[in-house]
Amino acid sequence: MKDDQSQNQVKSSVMLLFFLVMVFFAQAQEKAKIHKAPAPLFRDPITDGAADPAMFYNPIDKEWWMLYTQRRANLELPEVAFCYGNSIAIASSNDHGKSWIYRGTLDLEFEHGQNTFWAPDIVFDRGEFHLFVSYIQGVRSQWGGEAKLAHYTSKDLWNWKFHDFSDVGVQNVIDGSLIKMRDGNWRMFFKGPQSLTMMTDSKDLVTWKAHPEPVIKGEAHEGPNVFEFAGFYWMLTDEWHGMRVYRSKDLTHWEKQGMILDDIGIRPDDSPTGAHGDAVVTGGKAYVFYFTHPGRKTHVDATLNAAGVYPYQERRSSIQVAELVYKDGTLKCKRNEDFDFLMAD
Repeated sequence: MKDDQSQNQVKSSVMLLFFLVMVFFAQAQEKAKIHKAPAPLFRDPITDGAADPAMFYNPIDKEWWMLYTQRRANLELPEVAFCYGNSIAIASSNDHGKSWIYRGTLDLEFEHGQNTFWAPDIVFDRGEFHLFVSYIQGVRSQWGGEAKLAHYTSKDLWNWKFHDFSDVGVQNVIDGSLIKMRDGNWRMFFKGPQSLTMMTDSKDLVTWKAHPEPVIKGEAHEGPNVFEFAGFYWMLTDEWHGMRVYRSKDLTHWEKQGMILDDIGIRPDDSPTGAHGDAVVTGGKAYVFYFTHPGRKTHVDATLNAAGVYPYQERRSSIQVAELVYKDGTLKCKRNEDFDFLMAD
């Protein structure tokens, strides 16, 4: 009888051990399972022309928002008119970036007619949201027009009040990117004359102190994006064949490094190279959001047809995301590798 009891106890112990081992392996597999990013991350369902994404967490609705240039890619228009007359559109995600839905456009018009808005950036300061967006009056079919940085404020992220154009010391500027410095003041980087990056400082986001010389010289570029990660400040600039990486300790002196997103992506719509984006640090990880022209061989390779119109496949653009990894003193981008994508609240 005692032998039978002993055997039953051994069997029970073995079964319990087996169960615990199975639970352990199941938990380990769950932890090892990555949250795979959709590719493309987002396509505009109205115009199919999403570009220049700016990402931020909406603390009011408790969800992630993407503001972006809504190019009119689904319209047969002469030359580059589909890049003008744009609104700033919104996509939102309430599942940590897994899925995105289109929410409409911001009402930013402050004068008569249809005008052009590009490349937004948004920050929060002293109880208000501040939006800085590139603005050109009217609609054009060829590149041109005097560009300015328009400044708006909002309490709820939907209703925006136009204040003025930011006086940054030079004319014809676009692509503002803001960062709060350790002394509490703000620094904005932007594309200035000769397609070089310049900077300006402010205590209140209204009055700006100009710096006369470009902070990033060399190759022409646009879309500077500045953020802090892994103990350094970083800047990404769009050189139209990928993004250049710069590193800094003080937001003033920048060390030129290598390129990211200059290879050909293998995911759906993730080609040819990555353009004008935004970096987000969340949950201890860094991600770069960018747009692509999937129907082109290179970012700038587009051919007008006999009617003076670019084909639809060469007009449309998609938003993608990739992980940024700090390695060997610089940033690397895992564009063609699986990575864990989870935007923490």
